[in-house]
Amino acid sequence: MAQQAPAQPDVAVELEDVVVTGRSLDTMIRNFVGEVAEPNRGRGLARWDGEICVGVSNLQADAAQYLADRVSTVAEDLGLQPGAPGCAPNILVIATDDAEGIARTLVSERRRAFRMGGAGMDRGGSALEDFVETDRPVRWWQMAVPVDAETGARATRLAGDCNGIKCGGGGGQTVLAFAPSTNVFAASRLRTQFVDNLIRAVVIVDVDQVRDVSILQLADYIAMVSLAQIDPDADTRGYASILNVFNDPDGSASLTNWDQAFLGGLYAAERNAAAQIARRSEIVDAIHDAHGRLREGENGEEPGVED
Repeated sequence: MAQQAPAQPDVAVELEDVVVTGRSLDTMIRNFVGEVAEPNRGRGLARWDGEICVGVSNLQADAAQYLADRVSTVAEDLGLQPGAPGCAPNILVIATDDAEGIARTLVSERRRAFRMGGAGMDRGGSALEDFVETDRPVRWWQMAVPVDAETGARATRLAGDCNGIKCGGGGGQTVLAFAPSTNVFAASRLRTQFVDNLIRAVVIVDVDQVRDVSILQLADYIAMVSLAQIDPDADTRGYASILNVFNDPDGSASLTNWDQAFLGGLYAAERNAAAQIARRSEIVDAIHDAHGRLREGENGEEPGVED
């Protein structure tokens, strides 16, 4: 008989309120990570590396600046470097009263920007169709690339790539000239030198559907879905999360402890485990640690200090 998934709590639970009884904490954390995280097919969870640049269009200047600054601040808290004024956006936020129309036009006119053709770089054709057609207050699309963690070199082939000297044609080419070239420094079944980095995110905001949330709530929602690979269909009603803001605007004023622990775990993870389950476990462990610090704070203890 197939096992049923644990039922979601009737009331959204704050991370610090989870009581450790048996495996309840571990189960809730693993369920949260499993629910919200959506890596590209066959790949590990991707994150940004280095600099991010947030661009916002179709909003009044003060609102656009606030959104860009808030997302940049969240990113900086995770160890990323916000771009200087005038930088070329790699996180583009577009506000519109015709979200589906904008999404359809962008994908139609610049499809290669949404599906670059490299293995593991996006969520696939069906997900792109969902991005265009599914009505949501905020919709997003991200591109990621597998890279060599040591050198930063791309580890997947794109159309037209050629590593050989004679790349313009002729008889000197072999199939190897058109494959990415990486040096394996340590062959291991448990460890990998290849990680997945986000390189582009497009976020489309339907202005008619976000009127009931504050600009801080909107900014933090955008930060959550642009700085991590979040499942658009995630059911997080059982958790106090900014991801619930459009169903329950009064539930979370900003990023919650669940959200911050998830993002913190993602950006603190070493990501050198070959197995995807092991990579997710790093994030689970980080949320465990966050829970412990929050509970210690409630009890008036110094975080990390044991009796």
